[in-house]
Amino acid sequence: MRFSVKGFEIHSGFLNIEAQRAVLDAVRGVVAKAPFFRPNTPSGKPMSVRMSAAGKYGWFSDRNGYRYVSQHPDGTPWPAIPAEVLEIWHGLTGLERQPECCLINYYGPDAKLGLHQDRDEADMRWPVVSVSLGDDGLFRMGNVTRGGKTESHWLRSGDVVVMGGDARLAYHGVDRIRAGSSTLLPKGGRLNLTLRVVE
Repeated sequence: MRFSVKGFEIHSGFLNIEAQRAVLDAVRGVVAKAPFFRPNTPSGKPMSVRMSAAGKYGWFSDRNGYRYVSQHPDGTPWPAIPAEVLEIWHGLTGLERQPECCLINYYGPDAKLGLHQDRDEADMRWPVVSVSLGDDGLFRMGNVTRGGKTESHWLRSGDVVVMGGDARLAYHGVDRIRAGSSTLLPKGGRLNLTLRVVE
């Protein structure tokens, strides 16, 4: 089922359980080569979300700020974006342009991500595609400026959100995780993949 909230295009149940497992297996292959790490915010506070990435670029944060980087913190290049993940991008956007980053975020039961904009990319005309796997996450959607009314929606395993058009620079975040709501990940938690055109 497809519907829109504040310009965020939500494809509920886009991936069936077989497709979810195939994507999860592909992500495990990435993480085996580029293990999860926990970056610090520019203020020095550790983030509650653990991260990895695939593609030409990954995302990083430390006292020097938020930015895309071409290597994992251990110095190795990021693995290629798996074909199973690229199929989602092409199936929903219809774009020939390939994303250059697949950011992989792991949320434990107490993890959250405050309201933020995705604005480190060079060209905001390209959408961001966000894939949810595992436990439910309460996704908050705001406006292109801070403040004002927000809307929240529980994203479940297999849901995909396309952030384009008016929603491309809208503030958004994850308020909390509903632990134990999915059995996809043996140890629980939520995986979120975001596909981005960087250059």
